[in-house]
Amino acid sequence: MLYSWHREYSVRWYLDGFSDAIVSNTVPPEQRVEAILSWMRSEPSRATAPNPDTLRKRDPETTLTYHQLLNVCGTATNAFLNLARSSDLRVRRLLLLTPDRQTKHVVAEVLIDDRWVIVDPTYRLIMKDARGHYLTRKDLQDPVLFSQATGAVQNYPHEYTYDQFAHVRLARLPLEGLHMRRVLDWVYPGWDEVVDWSLLLERESFFYVVLTVSATLFFLLLRALLAWYADSRLRIPRFQLRKHAVRAGAAFFSAPEIKQ
Repeated sequence: MLYSWHREYSVRWYLDGFSDAIVSNTVPPEQRVEAILSWMRSEPSRATAPNPDTLRKRDPETTLTYHQLLNVCGTATNAFLNLARSSDLRVRRLLLLTPDRQTKHVVAEVLIDDRWVIVDPTYRLIMKDARGHYLTRKDLQDPVLFSQATGAVQNYPHEYTYDQFAHVRLARLPLEGLHMRRVLDWVYPGWDEVVDWSLLLERESFFYVVLTVSATLFFLLLRALLAWYADSRLRIPRFQLRKHAVRAGAAFFSAPEIKQ
Protein backbone atom coordinates (compact mmCIF):
# COMPACT_ATOMS: atom_id res chain seq x y z
CA MET A 1 0.00 0.00 0.00
CA LEU A 2 2.86 2.39 0.80
CA TYR A 3 4.34 1.77 -2.64
CA SER A 4 1.04 2.55 -4.39
CA TRP A 5 0.67 5.78 -2.37
CA HIS A 6 4.23 6.78 -3.22
CA ARG A 7 3.65 6.00 -6.90
CA GLU A 8 0.46 8.07 -7.04
CA TYR A 9 2.19 10.96 -5.23
CA SER A 10 5.05 10.82 -7.75
CA VAL A 11 2.60 10.87 -10.67
CA ARG A 12 0.73 13.86 -9.24
CA TRP A 13 3.98 15.71 -8.58
CA TYR A 14 5.11 15.02 -12.16
CA LEU A 15 1.79 16.15 -13.66
CA ASP A 16 1.68 19.31 -11.52
CA GLY A 17 5.11 20.34 -12.76
CA PHE A 18 4.24 19.44 -16.34
CA SER A 19 0.97 21.39 -16.35
CA ASP A 20 2.56 24.41 -14.64
CA ALA A 21 5.04 24.59 -17.51
CA ILE A 22 2.16 24.73 -20.00
CA VAL A 23 -0.33 27.10 -18.37
CA SER A 24 -0.96 28.92 -15.12
CA ASN A 25 -3.85 27.79 -12.93
CA THR A 26 -4.90 31.42 -12.45
CA VAL A 27 -6.16 32.00 -16.00
CA PRO A 28 -9.83 31.27 -16.92
CA PRO A 29 -10.77 27.63 -17.62
CA GLU A 30 -11.24 28.11 -21.37
CA GLN A 31 -7.72 29.53 -21.66
CA ARG A 32 -6.32 26.56 -19.76
CA VAL A 33 -8.07 24.20 -22.15
CA GLU A 34 -6.75 26.07 -25.18
CA ALA A 35 -3.22 26.08 -23.73
CA ILE A 36 -3.23 22.32 -23.22
CA LEU A 37 -4.59 21.73 -26.75
CA SER A 38 -2.00 24.14 -28.14
CA TRP A 39 0.77 22.13 -26.46
CA MET A 40 -0.63 18.91 -27.93
CA ARG A 41 -0.98 20.61 -31.33
CA SER A 42 2.55 22.02 -31.42
CA GLU A 43 4.16 18.57 -31.57
CA PRO A 44 7.34 19.26 -29.58
CA SER A 45 10.16 16.74 -29.64
CA ARG A 46 8.71 13.44 -28.43
CA ALA A 47 9.91 9.89 -28.23
CA THR A 48 8.93 7.27 -30.79
CA ALA A 49 8.35 3.67 -29.75
CA PRO A 50 9.26 0.90 -32.23
CA ASN A 51 6.25 -1.07 -30.99
CA PRO A 52 3.57 1.17 -29.42
CA ASP A 53 1.55 -1.87 -28.34
CA THR A 54 4.13 -2.58 -25.63
CA LEU A 55 3.71 0.84 -24.00
CA ARG A 56 1.87 1.26 -20.69
CA LYS A 57 -1.16 3.18 -21.93
CA ARG A 58 -2.52 3.88 -18.43
CA ASP A 59 0.70 5.52 -17.23
CA PRO A 60 0.44 9.35 -17.52
CA GLU A 61 4.18 9.76 -18.00
CA THR A 62 4.08 7.38 -20.96
CA THR A 63 1.09 9.01 -22.65
CA LEU A 64 2.76 12.42 -22.48
CA THR A 65 6.07 11.15 -23.83
CA TYR A 66 5.29 9.15 -27.00
CA HIS A 67 3.74 10.92 -29.96
CA GLN A 68 2.03 7.73 -31.18
CA LEU A 69 -0.13 7.70 -28.05
CA LEU A 70 -1.06 11.37 -28.46
CA ASN A 71 -2.55 10.51 -31.86
CA VAL A 72 -4.87 7.76 -30.60
CA CYS A 73 -8.20 8.89 -29.20
CA GLY A 74 -8.11 6.88 -25.97
CA THR A 75 -4.59 7.76 -24.84
CA ALA A 76 -4.75 11.31 -26.23
CA THR A 77 -7.86 11.89 -24.13
CA ASN A 78 -6.13 10.38 -21.09
CA ALA A 79 -3.20 12.76 -21.56
CA PHE A 80 -5.55 15.74 -21.82
CA LEU A 81 -7.54 14.67 -18.75
CA ASN A 82 -4.41 14.24 -16.63
CA LEU A 83 -3.05 17.68 -17.56
CA ALA A 84 -6.47 19.29 -17.13
CA ARG A 85 -6.91 17.84 -13.63
CA SER A 86 -3.47 19.11 -12.66
CA SER A 87 -4.59 22.54 -13.91
CA ASP A 88 -7.56 22.44 -11.48
CA LEU A 89 -10.14 21.80 -14.21
CA ARG A 90 -13.14 19.53 -13.68
CA VAL A 91 -13.05 17.01 -16.48
CA ARG A 92 -14.35 13.57 -17.36
CA ARG A 93 -14.07 11.02 -20.15
CA LEU A 94 -16.91 10.51 -22.65
CA LEU A 95 -17.23 7.45 -24.89
CA LEU A 96 -19.12 7.76 -28.17
CA LEU A 97 -20.87 4.49 -28.96
CA THR A 98 -22.13 2.66 -32.02
CA PRO A 99 -25.70 1.26 -32.09
CA ASP A 100 -24.34 -2.07 -30.76
CA ARG A 101 -22.68 -0.26 -27.80
CA GLN A 102 -19.13 -0.46 -29.12
CA THR A 103 -16.79 2.50 -28.64
CA LYS A 104 -16.15 4.43 -31.83
CA HIS A 105 -14.38 7.48 -30.37
CA VAL A 106 -13.28 8.97 -27.05
CA VAL A 107 -13.53 12.66 -26.13
CA ALA A 108 -13.45 14.73 -22.95
CA GLU A 109 -15.94 16.95 -21.14
CA VAL A 110 -14.75 20.07 -19.33
CA LEU A 111 -16.89 22.04 -16.88
CA ILE A 112 -16.91 25.67 -18.09
CA ASP A 113 -19.51 28.11 -16.74
CA ASP A 114 -21.51 25.21 -15.25
CA ARG A 115 -21.75 23.47 -18.63
CA TRP A 116 -19.95 20.27 -19.68
CA VAL A 117 -18.23 21.43 -22.86
CA ILE A 118 -16.92 18.85 -25.34
CA VAL A 119 -13.20 18.75 -26.16
CA ASP A 120 -11.74 16.35 -28.73
CA PRO A 121 -8.05 15.96 -27.77
CA THR A 122 -7.33 13.68 -30.75
CA TYR A 123 -8.07 16.54 -33.14
CA ARG A 124 -6.94 19.25 -30.63
CA LEU A 125 -10.42 20.76 -30.85
CA ILE A 126 -12.79 22.44 -28.42
CA MET A 127 -16.30 22.31 -29.83
CA LYS A 128 -17.78 25.72 -30.74
CA ASP A 129 -20.61 26.86 -32.96
CA ALA A 130 -20.34 29.49 -35.70
CA ARG A 131 -20.72 32.28 -33.13
CA GLY A 132 -17.95 30.91 -30.89
CA HIS A 133 -20.22 29.47 -28.20
CA TYR A 134 -18.98 26.31 -26.51
CA LEU A 135 -21.05 23.20 -27.18
CA THR A 136 -22.16 20.35 -24.94
CA ARG A 137 -22.91 16.78 -25.98
CA LYS A 138 -26.60 17.64 -26.17
CA ASP A 139 -25.85 20.58 -28.48
CA LEU A 140 -23.78 18.33 -30.73
CA GLN A 141 -26.74 16.03 -31.31
CA ASP A 142 -27.94 18.77 -33.65
CA PRO A 143 -26.38 18.02 -37.09
CA VAL A 144 -26.10 21.74 -37.90
CA LEU A 145 -24.12 22.53 -34.74
CA PHE A 146 -22.02 19.39 -35.18
CA SER A 147 -21.13 20.52 -38.71
CA GLN A 148 -20.23 24.01 -37.48
CA ALA A 149 -18.02 22.63 -34.71
CA THR A 150 -16.10 20.16 -36.88
CA GLY A 151 -16.16 21.96 -40.23
CA ALA A 152 -12.73 23.53 -39.73
CA VAL A 153 -11.09 20.12 -39.24
CA GLN A 154 -10.20 18.42 -42.48
CA ASN A 155 -11.65 14.90 -42.86
CA TYR A 156 -13.27 14.87 -39.44
CA PRO A 157 -15.31 11.61 -39.33
CA HIS A 158 -19.02 12.36 -39.57
CA GLU A 159 -19.85 9.10 -37.79
CA TYR A 160 -18.51 10.52 -34.50
CA THR A 161 -22.01 11.54 -33.46
CA TYR A 162 -23.37 11.99 -29.94
CA ASP A 163 -26.57 9.96 -30.23
CA GLN A 164 -25.25 7.24 -27.93
CA PHE A 165 -22.58 7.73 -25.29
CA ALA A 166 -21.36 6.54 -21.92
CA HIS A 167 -18.85 7.54 -19.25
CA VAL A 168 -18.13 3.96 -18.24
CA ARG A 169 -18.12 0.89 -20.46
CA LEU A 170 -19.58 -2.10 -18.65
CA ALA A 171 -19.63 -4.26 -21.77
CA ARG A 172 -16.04 -5.36 -21.14
CA LEU A 173 -16.87 -6.75 -17.73
CA PRO A 174 -17.76 -10.45 -17.38
CA LEU A 175 -20.89 -9.36 -15.46
CA GLU A 176 -22.51 -7.86 -18.55
CA GLY A 177 -24.99 -10.74 -18.58
CA LEU A 178 -26.36 -9.46 -15.26
CA HIS A 179 -27.41 -6.18 -16.95
CA MET A 180 -25.33 -4.15 -14.50
CA ARG A 181 -25.96 -0.82 -16.23
CA ARG A 182 -29.72 -1.30 -16.05
CA VAL A 183 -29.50 -2.25 -12.38
CA LEU A 184 -27.24 0.69 -11.50
CA ASP A 185 -29.45 3.12 -13.43
CA TRP A 186 -32.43 1.89 -11.44
CA VAL A 187 -30.68 1.98 -8.05
CA TYR A 188 -28.85 5.30 -8.53
CA PRO A 189 -29.79 7.29 -11.66
CA GLY A 190 -26.84 9.29 -12.94
CA TRP A 191 -24.28 7.14 -11.11
CA ASP A 192 -21.81 7.30 -14.00
CA GLU A 193 -21.69 11.13 -13.87
CA VAL A 194 -21.33 11.52 -10.10
CA VAL A 195 -17.80 10.10 -9.90
CA ASP A 196 -14.85 10.73 -12.20
CA TRP A 197 -14.59 7.09 -13.27
CA SER A 198 -11.87 7.85 -15.81
CA LEU A 199 -9.45 8.73 -13.00
CA LEU A 200 -10.03 5.33 -11.43
CA LEU A 201 -10.12 3.26 -14.62
CA GLU A 202 -7.50 5.02 -16.73
CA ARG A 203 -4.80 6.05 -14.22
CA GLU A 204 -2.98 2.92 -13.14
CA SER A 205 -1.36 4.38 -10.02
CA PHE A 206 -4.66 5.73 -8.64
CA PHE A 207 -6.39 2.43 -9.36
CA TYR A 208 -3.84 0.56 -7.23
CA VAL A 209 -4.22 3.09 -4.41
CA VAL A 210 -7.97 2.50 -4.32
CA LEU A 211 -7.45 -1.25 -4.66
CA THR A 212 -4.95 -1.51 -1.81
CA VAL A 213 -6.97 0.76 0.51
CA SER A 214 -10.12 -1.25 -0.20
CA ALA A 215 -8.30 -4.54 0.38
CA THR A 216 -6.79 -3.24 3.64
CA LEU A 217 -10.19 -2.10 4.95
CA PHE A 218 -11.76 -5.40 3.91
CA PHE A 219 -9.18 -7.53 5.72
CA LEU A 220 -9.31 -5.32 8.83
CA LEU A 221 -13.08 -5.73 8.90
CA LEU A 222 -12.71 -9.48 8.33
CA ARG A 223 -10.18 -9.74 11.16
CA ALA A 224 -12.50 -7.87 13.52
CA LEU A 225 -15.40 -10.14 12.54
CA LEU A 226 -13.36 -13.31 13.07
CA ALA A 227 -12.08 -11.99 16.42
CA TRP A 228 -15.62 -11.30 17.58
CA TYR A 229 -16.74 -14.78 16.45
CA ALA A 230 -13.81 -16.46 18.24
CA ASP A 231 -14.44 -14.54 21.47
CA SER A 232 -18.24 -14.61 21.53
CA ARG A 233 -19.15 -17.89 19.87
CA LEU A 234 -16.24 -20.30 19.95
CA ARG A 235 -14.72 -19.09 23.23
CA ILE A 236 -11.26 -19.72 21.86
CA PRO A 237 -8.42 -17.85 23.60
CA ARG A 238 -6.62 -15.63 21.12
CA PHE A 239 -3.13 -14.23 21.02
CA GLN A 240 -3.71 -10.58 21.94
CA LEU A 241 -1.00 -8.86 19.93
CA ARG A 242 -1.78 -5.36 21.20
CA LYS A 243 -1.86 -6.47 24.84
CA HIS A 244 1.43 -8.31 24.49
CA ALA A 245 3.00 -5.37 22.68
CA VAL A 246 1.99 -3.02 25.53
CA ARG A 247 3.39 -5.39 28.13
CA ALA A 248 6.62 -5.82 26.17
CA GLY A 249 7.00 -2.05 25.79
CA ALA A 250 6.38 -1.48 29.49
CA ALA A 251 8.92 -4.13 30.39
CA PHE A 252 11.50 -2.74 27.98
CA PHE A 253 11.26 0.91 29.02
CA SER A 254 10.68 0.50 32.75
CA ALA A 255 13.54 0.22 35.21
CA PRO A 256 14.01 -3.31 36.54
CA GLU A 257 13.26 -3.99 40.17
CA ILE A 258 16.31 -5.02 42.20
CA LYS A 259 15.53 -7.18 45.18
CA GLN A 260 17.68 -6.66 48.26
